[in-house]
Amino acid sequence: MRLVTAVGVAFALALGSVGAQSPPAPEGDVTRATLDNGLRVVIVHDPLAPVATVEDSYLVGGDETPDGFPGMAHAQEHMAFRGCAGVTADQTAAIFAQLGGYGNAETEQTVTKYFTTVPAADLEVALRVDAACMHDVDDTDAEWQQERGAIEQEVSRDLSEPTYRFLTRLNADMFAGTPYAHDALGTRPSFDQTTGAALKAFYRQWYAPNNAILVIAGDVDPQKTLATVRDLYGSVPRHDLPARPAVNLAAVKPETFTLDSNLPYVLAFIAYRAPGTDSAADFAATRILADVLASQRGRLYALVPDGKALGTEFGLGESFPKASVVYSGAAIPVGADPNAIIATMRGIIADYVKNGLPADLVDAAKRSEIVSAEFERNSIPGLADAWAEALGAEGRTSPDADVDAMKKVTVDDVNRIARTYLSDANAVTASLVPSPSAAPVSSKGFGGSEQTTSAPKGPVVLPAWAESRLAALNVPAVKPTWSDVTLPDKIRLIVKTDKTSPTVTVTGSVRHDARLQAPAGRDGIDDVLNQLFTYGSTSLDRIAFQKALDDIGASETAGVTFSLRVLARDFPRGIELLADNELHPALPDDALTVVRKEAADFVAGNLKSPGYKADRALTVGLVPPNDPALREATPATVSSITLADVKAFVASTFRPDLTTIVVIGDITPEDAKAAIQKSFGAWTATGPTPTLVLPKVPPNAPSSTTVPDPQQVQAEVVLAEEVGITRFDPDYYALQLGNHVLGGGFYATRLYHDLRQVAGYVYTVDDSLTANKSRSVYSVTYGCDADNIAKARDLIARDLRAMQTTDVTAAELHQAKALLLRQLPLAESSEDDVAGALLARAQMDLPLDESVRAARRYMALTAADVRAAFSKWIRPDGFVQVVHGPAK
Repeated sequence: MRLVTAVGVAFALALGSVGAQSPPAPEGDVTRATLDNGLRVVIVHDPLAPVATVEDSYLVGGDETPDGFPGMAHAQEHMAFRGCAGVTADQTAAIFAQLGGYGNAETEQTVTKYFTTVPAADLEVALRVDAACMHDVDDTDAEWQQERGAIEQEVSRDLSEPTYRFLTRLNADMFAGTPYAHDALGTRPSFDQTTGAALKAFYRQWYAPNNAILVIAGDVDPQKTLATVRDLYGSVPRHDLPARPAVNLAAVKPETFTLDSNLPYVLAFIAYRAPGTDSAADFAATRILADVLASQRGRLYALVPDGKALGTEFGLGESFPKASVVYSGAAIPVGADPNAIIATMRGIIADYVKNGLPADLVDAAKRSEIVSAEFERNSIPGLADAWAEALGAEGRTSPDADVDAMKKVTVDDVNRIARTYLSDANAVTASLVPSPSAAPVSSKGFGGSEQTTSAPKGPVVLPAWAESRLAALNVPAVKPTWSDVTLPDKIRLIVKTDKTSPTVTVTGSVRHDARLQAPAGRDGIDDVLNQLFTYGSTSLDRIAFQKALDDIGASETAGVTFSLRVLARDFPRGIELLADNELHPALPDDALTVVRKEAADFVAGNLKSPGYKADRALTVGLVPPNDPALREATPATVSSITLADVKAFVASTFRPDLTTIVVIGDITPEDAKAAIQKSFGAWTATGPTPTLVLPKVPPNAPSSTTVPDPQQVQAEVVLAEEVGITRFDPDYYALQLGNHVLGGGFYATRLYHDLRQVAGYVYTVDDSLTANKSRSVYSVTYGCDADNIAKARDLIARDLRAMQTTDVTAAELHQAKALLLRQLPLAESSEDDVAGALLARAQMDLPLDESVRAARRYMALTAADVRAAFSKWIRPDGFVQVVHGPAK
């Protein structure tokens, strides 16, 4: 379950009485209906992939929580996974695991959303589970007492994030005296006082069909789906809703505050209260204003190339019905004065307010927002969420309403919003300043022998409607609907045509490894080069290059990994710009002076940060001395980089014969090939092909390191070990299948069952096997209170030993296979996912249809194969343990 905190989302819906059931109202690919009980239903047909997303939004959140219980809506969201009408917690977990494990939820300020993405053929199963929770939620006190530990760990995790603490303080100041002053997360003291009865009362007040919006998007039959919705949800009774809390905004009280942080740089902010989503036109103008001030052609961003900031941002933060927050932010080196950069940002904004925003940047911002809306259609989960946000969080009729409002924004509108809201009298300023942390220390970390949970229970008996659908395992049919060619200059080009929207996405990569390719004594050269790519090309300087992108509403990045998002009609021009930047970067000498200093300043702060120290301790524990993985950028190595070094690094690293480009969208393979050849065709490779495979390493010795961090409330624990296989070892598949017995399916898998569902030690626990051509690392990560570190580790070790000594049950094996097999079509649910998967397989020298080949391997594996692989490769006592946690 997730809690949205970084960007709050609000809604404004009039909840008047609903009359007779409305007939479905088709709107092209959109079908709408309102059931007799008031449930609003929107079905969006999208044939992108054989996938469907269900997003059920209840119009209740942090605003509606009782006094003294700010996390009640969040707690109720958690409890919906602990048992609903006719479906137990174990059944819910098992069903979602076998559907592919993509079920989740999040609580916002004014809406609570439950969402899942499933193979389209399994849509009815997902709807039955969701409908069960609209009928009733168990909310037993026994289940709450177990879930309480997990949600309190979520609180500890968020309180360990300096940006979360900043937002909490900002909202308290910006919205004092209103429900917006606290978010939906909740507190440990309030959860300690919460009871199952209190949760049930909250549920009965707010969970009603007439207080919900059901959005279904994907490759579904709208009329058949609507009939299923009527059958499953139509009998849920509506009921009257309590009065919603009033929001009476007082004037902002200007304030300045400073918070300690554990980041590797200082963050400085100026935040302003702005119009809320209720003011549709003004909110649209606010979004355009934020885009203009964030432009790389603007004066705030210019602080970076001018050497005055490591990075800048202007963005829309919180957005509620009655108000939103916009902010200007800058990152500066550790030790720098945040007041100086705040004064500089304030002066730039004041000048824009006085003299007006550039009209061409307003036009560019509008164009960019319109193009971005087209790209939303390229993801089925993203499309469902866009509709849920528009209807539930903003009270719009559709996502198009926001786009239409932004199309109408004028320069005068933007300037009026700036004059009205971007003033010191309406602002709160803040600084996040790194605090000193102690050095990492070796620690025992292996104590504790407490066994607090039982071994996994017997197989879960599913309801008949789920069992009948989920019993069969099949290898999904994934057709190779892409072209795969090698161009004359040796670039590998993969193209997949998809006409979901009139857009094209390009993603590419040059095979590289700076640990093997950076010159001796020049560690950090890759990071310096990445920054230099933002300075345009030899034909178009930084500003001119960005304007050329703005003119077609495109976004682009260049470097060893590169990308382009552009409308299909502008694809040739977009590719021309990408190639110009990639093959002919400007690399100005004066820019190198600035970038080199900024990189050295960042590295100096990063080396002292607890997060870096924890990552470094893990690497040191895993590999032998003098391994290339131990290369480390320092202020000295970065400061010694010359322009000749950079150019030589480009010449030796950037090669067409090591490059793969993936193009996906509304374009034919022939047209994509023609444009790529025209713009990239003159690229040539010189010199020998570099070695890009790290040497193999022996098994690591067990160790334990603690990195004290005064800003951490929760201990973040990583257990990792080198595994002596490669990505191409047959045992890779057996280990992955076993991993899905241990994790990936929430409560239905062993680690979640033991560490969260029963013991309540953790909020999340993740296991992974990361394998490449020469090395593999097996890891388990979790967060918990410091006094539970050893207890949680003991449970993990116990579960790993059980995998080595006892065959997993037939039910567990079936569930793990179902989880993996159903994830195959789910991986096709967005163009970005498809492109990323194709690129990753190409770079690893795997077949592009590896997912289907892997599925066949998984189908053939037995419980004995899994046990043998875990027994051979996994060492429960061989972990490198790194704890990044509270200082003691």
